[in-house]
Amino acid sequence: MAILKIFALTAMEKILKKAGAERVSLGAQEALRDVLEERGRKIAANATKFAMHAGRKTVKSSDIKLAGKD
Repeated sequence: MAILKIFALTAMEKILKKAGAERVSLGAQEALRDVLEERGRKIAANATKFAMHAGRKTVKSSDIKLAGKD
């Protein structure tokens, strides 16, 4: 099963340039997208578990913040 790519590569280029990169390769854009999407899936899954544990169907910002802590 192929994993759907959610983030646009142009957004990854903007993030890298805001971080100080003068030039950004396509490979760097793709790598950043892959890392961010994987991290996002893990955070979303954990946030969903926190909401369910609290007896809610709705994921709240507090669930995301808690799930995003390392």
